[in-house]
Amino acid sequence: MRPGRLTILACSLSLASSAAWAAPATTSGSVALALAGVVAPYSSLPAKERKAVAAFFNGDSNVRISKKIVVTADKVVCRASNVAITSRSCELTFGSKTHTVKGSGANAIFATVALAGVPADGAAGTIFEALSKLSCTLDPAAIKDKAGGGADCSFEPGN
Repeated sequence: MRPGRLTILACSLSLASSAAWAAPATTSGSVALALAGVVAPYSSLPAKERKAVAAFFNGDSNVRISKKIVVTADKVVCRASNVAITSRSCELTFGSKTHTVKGSGANAIFATVALAGVPADGAAGTIFEALSKLSCTLDPAAIKDKAGGGADCSFEPGN
């Protein structure tokens, strides 16, 4: 039996949406700053740069750092249960190190990843948000100008 036209079309659309889902994505402005802000505390950035990112994320653009700050993560995978509703966690991977974040911290990361446009996925009572190859660049001079620029991120949705 040969597959019908609808079956072939459905399979083609399924493959196309899978390819689009894994395509690199970007975000900028306040969403990029928020993404860098929730990831930076767990990264291997020098303390001075982590403090600057935290200051930006808390609304203070008067930091004593002038060079661009790059926040990276190899993977960010967040899970929340829609059955065991108190269960939420995120695993942030930086090279060979993985940090597990639970509770409100995980919820903030999960929500920010969703805000950045990463599509949710789910299975057996769990909702996933995941991205890989995160790279956010913060430009202190542009952020200080308060013109909406100075924060840009790129990533791949999914893991």
